[in-house]
Amino acid sequence: MPGPGSGSSSAQPHHAGADQLPVTVVICAYTMKRWDETQAAVASVLAQQPVPAQVLVVIDHNPALAALARRELSVTVLENAGMPGLSGARNTGLQAASEPITAFLDDDAEARAGWLASLIEPYRQPGVVATGGGVVPRWTAVRPSWLPPEFDWVVGCSYLGLPQQPGVVRNPIGANMSFRTQVALEAGGFNSDIGRVEGLPRGCEETELAIRVTEQTGTTVMYVPAAAVDHNVRPDRERVSYFLRRCWHEGQSKAAVVRLVGASSGLERERRQAAVIIPKALWRDLRSLFAGHVAGGKRIAASIAGLGASAAGYAAGRLRSGRRAEGSRQPRREAVKAR
Repeated sequence: MPGPGSGSSSAQPHHAGADQLPVTVVICAYTMKRWDETQAAVASVLAQQPVPAQVLVVIDHNPALAALARRELSVTVLENAGMPGLSGARNTGLQAASEPITAFLDDDAEARAGWLASLIEPYRQPGVVATGGGVVPRWTAVRPSWLPPEFDWVVGCSYLGLPQQPGVVRNPIGANMSFRTQVALEAGGFNSDIGRVEGLPRGCEETELAIRVTEQTGTTVMYVPAAAVDHNVRPDRERVSYFLRRCWHEGQSKAAVVRLVGASSGLERERRQAAVIIPKALWRDLRSLFAGHVAGGKRIAASIAGLGASAAGYAAGRLRSGRRAEGSRQPRREAVKAR
C-alpha cells in the first residue's frame, strides 16, 4: 500500500496475498470535524488480522480534507468522482475496488478485532451477496435514559429487533457492511438520488441497493452481529430534537425507497418493527413506569413520537413523489394533445 503522503488519485488493481483478505475496505469522509475519528477508523482497519488487501479513503468534495488525508494517511485517498453525498462517495470506492468483496466502514466508527474476518465469513456460501455487522453505540458519557433500544437506528447503530445470531436480513446497516463488488457494480451501485448529503440526516441508500441486488439475483444478505464496530455518537445526536428530525427524514427516505422498489420490500422490516417489536417495548416500558422508573415513561413518549415523526415524514415523502410524478407526466400529455 502507499506510504504516508503518497495517497494516489486512483487505486491500482492488485490481488490479495496469502496473508491478506480478498477485501477492499472503503471509508468515506466529508468533514474536518471528524478528522480524529477518521484516523482512528483507518487505524482500526489496518489493525485487522489478516489485513485487507486494499484500503480506500474517499473524500466527498472537500479538497482541503483530501490534501490532509493524502499527507497523513498510509492508504489510498480518492476524491468523490460523482454527485456530492455518501452514495457518490461509496460508488467512487466501489468502482476503484480491486477485490471481489468491498466492505464499508463509517468514518466515525472503529472496527473491533476480528471484524473483517467475521464480516466476510458468510461469503463461503455462494448465495450470499452482502453482509452486515453489529454497530455498537459509543456514547459521549452514558446512554440517554429516554432512548428506546428499538430506535438505536436513529444514531446509526444496531437496534433491538435485529437477529441476535447470524441470520438473513433485508439490508445491512450502512456503517458496517459489505457487498460482492462486481454484483453491486452490475446492479448500478448506490442510488445518488437518495441517501445522506453532508449533515442532512437521511439514509437508506444501502437499503435500496440491497433490495435491488437480492431481487435481481435471488441472493441473500446476512447479518453477523459478531462482526462488530464501535460507532461514535456525537452529543448533538443524543438530543430529542435530533431524534425527531432523524425519524422524520427516515420516513422521507423510506418513501423514496418505496417509490423505487415498492412497498412490499421497502417496508417489510418497518412493518414488523411497528407491529411487533415496538408494542413489546411499550409494554416493557409501561411495566417499568409502574415500578416507579420515570425513564420508562420517557421511553414510551419517545417511541410514540418517533413512530409519529417517521410516519409523517413517510406521508410527506409519498405526497411529494406523487406530485413529482404528476408534474413529469403533464408535459407528455400536453405534447400528445398538441400533436
